[in-house]
Amino acid sequence: MTTDQPILSVSELTRKIKGVLETGFPGVLVSGEISNFKRHSSGHLYFTLKDEDAQIQAVMWRGRAMSLFFTPQDGMKVVVRGSITVYEVRGIYQIDVVQIQPMGVGELQLAFERLKKKLMAEGLFDPDHKKPLPKYPERIGIVSSPTGAAIQDMLTTIGRRYPPVEIILYPAAVQGEGAAEEIAEAVRDFNRYGKVDVLIVGRGGGSLEDLWAFNEEVVARAIYDSAIPVISAVGHEVDFSISDFVADLRAPTPSAAAELVVPDKSEILEIIRNSCYTVTQTIAERISASREKVVSLIKSYHFNKPLQLHREYSQRVDELERTLVTILSHRFTLVRNHTTQLHKRLQSLNPDQVLKRGYTMVYHDGKIIESVRRLHAQDDVNIKFRDGAADSTIKRITS
Repeated sequence: MTTDQPILSVSELTRKIKGVLETGFPGVLVSGEISNFKRHSSGHLYFTLKDEDAQIQAVMWRGRAMSLFFTPQDGMKVVVRGSITVYEVRGIYQIDVVQIQPMGVGELQLAFERLKKKLMAEGLFDPDHKKPLPKYPERIGIVSSPTGAAIQDMLTTIGRRYPPVEIILYPAAVQGEGAAEEIAEAVRDFNRYGKVDVLIVGRGGGSLEDLWAFNEEVVARAIYDSAIPVISAVGHEVDFSISDFVADLRAPTPSAAAELVVPDKSEILEIIRNSCYTVTQTIAERISASREKVVSLIKSYHFNKPLQLHREYSQRVDELERTLVTILSHRFTLVRNHTTQLHKRLQSLNPDQVLKRGYTMVYHDGKIIESVRRLHAQDDVNIKFRDGAADSTIKRITS
């Protein structure tokens, strides 16, 4: 092939195309439907923008994506603002997106219904998962804007109804860029803290766009995963958000949430007064009835019967004591006489008494000799008399 035209490499050609496109379309507004939406772990957003006849790739970098007040979804019709760039590695052109806006409120409503249907199918709205609210909370956590009218209404209402409760406010953006992430992180931080009895998550009224942070999936999942009961109080009574369906209780307004989360001190005081009156009356009636019963018992025959029985048994004890003394005295006399007789018999068997009658006792090697067969001629023996002893030698044995 012979030609005077210069031969370009793929990189050179792509670079020339890149220069033409990027200088030719420095800023564009494009409408279309989102498909193949993906949020990368880096935070960048990648998606395809299409209509009936064509499609184009789009990318929105993390720093710009953080400014979105909503999360784009497949099927949502939007208008994007950006510039045309060429991704040289793959040789494709794409829109470098600076801003994304839904094409009217209808698109946000469709996104709302899609997310609602998805989360309902996953069981995030299941009534069995909802936790009961504490009847008398000691500490309440509130996630809301610190400067809005909603927080002032809640603080005023709670302070008027139940002054003892402690309130911890977690300041968070409730609309605009990053609001959903702040709200979700606040709910998670309260759970990590673990020292509040109930949470109120909400804000005052506004447009659908203003309230959109409470329609984000990240907020819904944070509320669902909360071990602390959560009250959703978003907007006015006619406003419904995804957080309302996930929360353990939906309050029509922030002020209503404040009324639902704590009891009314006047009602508590009335209950206490009624209880005190009832207890006082009950105790007084029981004391009166018991007093009458005691008086009746004191006067009754059976109450005095123990005293009579005590006297009778005391007399009986005295009689038994005399009888016992008589019996023991007789028994001791018998034992004494028997002991005297035994002593006399023992005295009669005393060897010393036998010796006094002229008998002697013969000892050989320290042992008493009771038979002549135990002696032999020339044995040395000791003969004991009643008044002494004498040594002797056996000369002859006869039997």
